[in-house]
Amino acid sequence: MTPELTVLALAGLLQGVQFVLMSVPANLELGPGKTAGPRDPGRLGKPLIEQVSPKTGRLFRALNNHFEGLILFTLAVVVVTLGDKATGLSAACAWVYLGARVLYIPAYYFGLTPWRSVIWMFGFAATMLMIISALI
Repeated sequence: MTPELTVLALAGLLQGVQFVLMSVPANLELGPGKTAGPRDPGRLGKPLIEQVSPKTGRLFRALNNHFEGLILFTLAVVVVTLGDKATGLSAACAWVYLGARVLYIPAYYFGLTPWRSVIWMFGFAATMLMIISALI
């Protein structure tokens, strides 16, 4: 398996870890009546993310942010892999993306401004560089 595919697999596992990190406190705060039942707006009053503590809300948003970033990163890995354009640069970019995503979780949770955004930018830039490197 290429380094890029390995990192993609690890990023998928990270997404699972993020889900647990978010869902455990959310379930403790909201209870199973809200988290296990239908999430109809009329029944809940407002979205679950607005009913949890600020830090649990940050975990919700960090999880959603990784879903968004993972789409672009997956695209980059697919383009590099199927285009047979894997290089040391693309492998390094993949590892930078994963490292940024790992660091992003505590940065977001603890509200580290502006570091959360700086960390996000490293992951985004690494993803874009992977795509650009496949086109060259």
